[in-house]
Amino acid sequence: MTEPVFAAHIMLATLSGAMIILFGAFYAFFFAWSRLKNSASHALLAYASYAVFAVFTLVLARALHLSGHWHILIGLILLGYWLAPYGVWRLCVSTHAHEKTQATTRTRQTRNYKFH
Repeated sequence: MTEPVFAAHIMLATLSGAMIILFGAFYAFFFAWSRLKNSASHALLAYASYAVFAVFTLVLARALHLSGHWHILIGLILLGYWLAPYGVWRLCVSTHAHEKTQATTRTRQTRNYKFH
């Protein structure tokens, strides 16, 4: 970071940061929605959102004149954000798996209950 940061770069960094937040949220939302509804179109929207997220992350790095080890860190962050929703989804499914079994059992018990 030996080059001076100009006002245009600061504005670009601000815009990029906002877009990173927005498209990161879109990626997470569309990913979860595609899994809930088993929808390929929502999965495509999730991946498109991630692509825009990655582009703005690289724009931010360029606007801030990040170089050297920062490139490795940015790559790790992008990889982590790509993989995180898969891990969160698996955690949610395994955490709530017992609820479906309990609900099914409760429904069977209610159906078999005879009112006197």
